[in-house]
Amino acid sequence: MPRKFTLSPTIGKVMLLACAMLWGGSYPTAKVAMSVVTPQYLMAIRLLAASAIMLVLFRKQIVPYLNRRIIVPGLLVGATYWGTMVSQMTGLTMIEPGRSAFLTAAYCVIVPFTSWLLMHQRPTARNLVAAALCLTGVGFVSLSSGLGGFSVSIGDLLTLLCAFVFSFNLVWLGKFGQTIHPVALTFAQFVVAGVACLIGGILTEPAPSAAWLQPNVLACLVYLFFGATMCAQIMQNIGLKVTPPSQASIIMCLETVFSLLFSVLFYGERVQAAAGVGFALIFSAILFSQIRLNGRMLERLRH
Repeated sequence: MPRKFTLSPTIGKVMLLACAMLWGGSYPTAKVAMSVVTPQYLMAIRLLAASAIMLVLFRKQIVPYLNRRIIVPGLLVGATYWGTMVSQMTGLTMIEPGRSAFLTAAYCVIVPFTSWLLMHQRPTARNLVAAALCLTGVGFVSLSSGLGGFSVSIGDLLTLLCAFVFSFNLVWLGKFGQTIHPVALTFAQFVVAGVACLIGGILTEPAPSAAWLQPNVLACLVYLFFGATMCAQIMQNIGLKVTPPSQASIIMCLETVFSLLFSVLFYGERVQAAAGVGFALIFSAILFSQIRLNGRMLERLRH
């Protein structure tokens, strides 16, 4: 019988902050990589490489859980992770990294409603206010050409779809992570999603080319699969088990701030006034939805 997993809450918080930083850096990094690498092939490389490394490094945590009990949870979290990543990466080819990060972060507001659907836990008035704030923020982000230029692009819609699907992934991770070691659950998620991305890439995207071997592209791929995929996902799943949910949610939503910061500093993204107002509203909605309310909701998921 596998031994029970324990960790200090302080270390868990540090892990979640590091996770937020790594994911924040992944947006401009992936944008650079996808100048030559197509979205599903990029995700297949990230996920399958991370899976192989995980199996070597964490064999003792993974192998005991590879039985019939992990099949359904693995398929559910893997399929939703595949949907999340494909929609996000495809959308990222069309919009700026910081914009992508803030639209993706709408999942924090959507999670209570997904939990209502899957776990029958009714959202409260606080969730409704947060949803209204978030939608208003999305509206301002869409004012790409000033107050007379409202426009929702295909990239925006795909990124919002990513946030919706990701909310399902998080609720299931919270549920199944109580009986399956988070490293084993992460491994199953990556394998299922990686295989799905590889099949999708073969069927729908151009074959790999020599351009993929450029040093800057290879450096981006190493960062994405080792840092932003394997390490960040493991730290998230472990940190969520030992950190109070209300605190964990606030720490994790800093991903959007890190992403915009890195995108402005290293990718050259420019933030227009309307988009800046939208980003502030979305971030406010995230904080408003996570303080207290999601703490109580996710606390039930933990038990």
